[in-house]
Amino acid sequence: MTSSPRSWARAERLDAARTVDALHARTGVRLARDGPCPGGQVGAAYVRWPDDHRSVLKWRPHSQAADMEAGPLAVVEALRLAGYPAPATELVAQVGHAVVLVQELLPGTTIDHLDHHSLGQALELNQLQADRLADCPDIPTVEFHLSEDGPGYCLHAPLRRHNRRSAALEHWIAAVGADHPARMVGHDAVHMDFHPGNILTTDGSITGVIDWDGAVRGDRRFDLVTLRFGIHAKEADPGVTQHLDAVLDALPEDILRPIWAHMSLRMVDWAIRHFTPADVEHWLNLAEQRVS
Repeated sequence: MTSSPRSWARAERLDAARTVDALHARTGVRLARDGPCPGGQVGAAYVRWPDDHRSVLKWRPHSQAADMEAGPLAVVEALRLAGYPAPATELVAQVGHAVVLVQELLPGTTIDHLDHHSLGQALELNQLQADRLADCPDIPTVEFHLSEDGPGYCLHAPLRRHNRRSAALEHWIAAVGADHPARMVGHDAVHMDFHPGNILTTDGSITGVIDWDGAVRGDRRFDLVTLRFGIHAKEADPGVTQHLDAVLDALPEDILRPIWAHMSLRMVDWAIRHFTPADVEHWLNLAEQRVS
């Protein structure tokens, strides 16, 4: 599973040395670099504060601090008030065209192999996201991009051109878009990139969910579909996929179809443009399971 759509549209690598210097110049806070974050995150690194506690430095190019504070960071704060294990934001600063965030370093390591216990905890966390933003109508929702291209991701033309299977999938996606609202609706907190690589565990228990930079207001069940796509790319215990599929089977079609269409477009388009034909087939195999 790749990173969030916000990252896909503007994938630029963090220069930690320059960023901590720029942050010091902007805020007067001097942080010490403490190495890159694992997992290939191009926009995150570990840092230490003067009191020696460690945090995560994040760099969001071509972004505005006000937008982050009114959107994703507000989502996280609403969840934290409910006891959700999301990282606190310790510092936010606008540095040129980028937003620099310093966030709490949560304990645990990312999930490589999803088991039934972890899936059960993930489903409980998803329930905790319900109606958390009912009093936050100004937090934006997100477009599905089923009828037109997204900003650097969810592009339709690559699917139409690649082969017959992808073209047929794009035709179905556009038809779903014609029958459903263009934007997600609801008052739940939505992560938008809820997959095992963004879930931390210690001794089998979930200790945190990270990378909320694309978080929006909408329908929490979006994250369950994202998780299904996420475990298609990773190992899972026998029966875990079937369990999650049964959860999705129980969702109303008018909820599931546009979300499934969005994720299908998102992953197949990205694979066509950035990975191998085998990767494209991998995502088509999953996408087609719910095309009807």
